[in-house]
Amino acid sequence: MKKDVIVLNCGSSSVKFAIINAETGEAGLSGMAESLGNQDASLSYKIDGKKNTLALPEKAGHTEALNAIQSVIAQTGVVPIAIGHRVVHGGEKFKQAALVDETVLAAIEEYASMAPLHNMANLKGITTAQKAYPNLPHVAVFDTSFFQTIPKKAFVYALPMALYKEHGIRRYGFHGTSHKFILDSTAAQLNKSVEDTSIISAHLGNGCSVSAIEKGQAVDTSLGFTPLEGLVMGTRCGDLDPSLPGTLQRKLGKTAEEINDLLNKQSGLLGISELSNDCRTLEEAALNGHEGALLAIEIFCYRLAKYISGYMIAVPTLDAIVFTGGIGENSSLIRETTMGYFKHFGVAIDEQRNLDARFGNAGEISAPSSSTKVLVVPTNEEWVIAAQAAQFA
Repeated sequence: MKKDVIVLNCGSSSVKFAIINAETGEAGLSGMAESLGNQDASLSYKIDGKKNTLALPEKAGHTEALNAIQSVIAQTGVVPIAIGHRVVHGGEKFKQAALVDETVLAAIEEYASMAPLHNMANLKGITTAQKAYPNLPHVAVFDTSFFQTIPKKAFVYALPMALYKEHGIRRYGFHGTSHKFILDSTAAQLNKSVEDTSIISAHLGNGCSVSAIEKGQAVDTSLGFTPLEGLVMGTRCGDLDPSLPGTLQRKLGKTAEEINDLLNKQSGLLGISELSNDCRTLEEAALNGHEGALLAIEIFCYRLAKYISGYMIAVPTLDAIVFTGGIGENSSLIRETTMGYFKHFGVAIDEQRNLDARFGNAGEISAPSSSTKVLVVPTNEEWVIAAQAAQFA
C-alpha cells in the first residue's frame, strides 16, 4: 500500500499543505491557502508540476480553507493513511511525535503562551482537520522535540532556577524537523550511521537557526525560549541586550505588544537595511552599492560565523558544516562571506562548487584542502512530518 500522508502547517492566516509519500518523500500535491480572514483569501496548489489558483470566499478562515483543500485532495484520488500536523512548541512534554487526543490538544494549548503566534494556529488547524478527516489518525510533530537531548548546561538560562522549575523558562529550540532531516541526509551522504554523525547545521530562511549535533543527538541550538533568540533573521532581531525592551518602554513609551512587534516583525535584515527582509532583494541592492543592504548582509554573516565557530566546541568530532533553507541552499554569497571567517580554522570552500550549489543543486562546496567538509543539503521538513505520522497509521 502506498503510504501517502497529508501534511498540514497552519499559521495564523495561512495553511500550507502537501501529500507526501512517507517512504520516498515525493510530493504529489503541495500548496498554500493564504490571506485567511481577508478579502483576498486564496488557495494555490501544484499537482504533478501544474499550478492552479482558486479564490476562496471573502474573509475565509481555516475551516473554509481546509474544506477547499479537502476537495482538492479528493480530486487527486489519493487515499491518505494519516495526517501529520506541524506544531511549533511542545515544551518538555513531547520528545517525539504524538497521536492527537484530548491530552495532546490540552498540552498544545498550554504551551501556546511560549509560542502565541504559532501554537494556537496549529491547534485550530488540528481541530478543524479532525472534523474534515474524522477517521484518520492525526499526529502532532513538534519543532521542539528534536532538541530534547540538549544538556542542561546548554538549555538553562542564568536566571533564578525557580523560573525554570516552576514556569519552564529555558532554551527549547525550533526548526527541529529541518535539522533532523539534514542530519539523516548528511549521514547518508557521508556513508555513516546517524548515530556516528556529527554536524553543525545552519537552517537559513526568513527564520534562522544553527544546531550543534554530536553523534546523532542535538547538543545545542541558537533559537531559545521563543523563535526570537540567536541569529539575525528576516524580520527578527536575534540576540540583543535583555535591558533594551525596558529601555524602549521607558524612553519611547512603547507597550509590551509594540515592543514584541518591533523585535519580531520590524527588525533583522529588514530593520538594518531599511529595505527588505528578502535576501535576494538585499543581494541585488548590495551589488548596486546600497549601504543598508551591504551592512545587513555583513551583520547576518558575521553573527552566523560566530555561532558556527562557537558550536565547534560542542561538536568535537565534527564531520561537516551544513547549509540548508531558502538562503542556505541558494545564496552562494552568504555561504562565501560566512565561511570567509574560517580561514584560520583551515576551513575553505571551493568558489566554483559554491556557485554551482544553488537552485536545487546540492553537494560538497568545500575545497579539497579544507580541514572540514562544508555541504549544501536541501531540506524537506514535510517528509520528516509524513514519516513520523505514518508510524501511527
